[in-house]
Amino acid sequence: MVRHISVGIIAVLLTALFWWSRMEWTPDMRLWRAVGDSAVVLLFAALAMGPAARLSAVAAGMLHWRRQVGIWAGLASVLHAVLVIDGWAKWSVQRFLGYEFVPQLGREVRLEPGFGLANLIGLVAVLWLLVLLATSSDRAVRLLGGRSWKWLHGGANVVFYLAVLHSAYFLFLHYTASFHRAVPDANWFRFPMLGLAVVLLLLKWAAFFSTVRAGRPRRPAAGGA
Repeated sequence: MVRHISVGIIAVLLTALFWWSRMEWTPDMRLWRAVGDSAVVLLFAALAMGPAARLSAVAAGMLHWRRQVGIWAGLASVLHAVLVIDGWAKWSVQRFLGYEFVPQLGREVRLEPGFGLANLIGLVAVLWLLVLLATSSDRAVRLLGGRSWKWLHGGANVVFYLAVLHSAYFLFLHYTASFHRAVPDANWFRFPMLGLAVVLLLLKWAAFFSTVRAGRPRRPAAGGA
């Protein structure tokens, strides 16, 4: 319980940091972006703990926080999705997929070619996270079996990169030159988010090579029996 409360406080503070760093945005957009970006950072932290533990004894001591960090990442992701679907899309499938009503045409038309795809990618990530949240307990480990549980939760890596793809569209493509709206200032989190994705890949590869090297039989010393 103490770890859950501690990580929850960190999640709130992280969301507040993102919130206060974008005062030029409308309050609703600031909120769902702050929650979404916090979810990406928390998910990165949860996934980085595993490979980092193979490389550092200090990081290995933090492994017992991984479940709580992952759960709060999932909760933040679900909240982000609900805020967008309820606050912006208004539970409209058409609007969620990037269609808007144009009075001059008298009908709904697709204004943003990549918007719907990016939202669908994000939705898949959230649905996957819901499965991971539902099985993030010792009881689920016993029910599924250790090997099956590890296989299932290994999908969290896929979720992270789906989240990166979803976010990358809005950070690099959506808010660029457009004929029907003003272009806002570039989001400062663009390159830090890409940095998190690269760091996670490097950590995983470094942990992989470290494991391979540790598993190799040592060669006998020259001149030995």
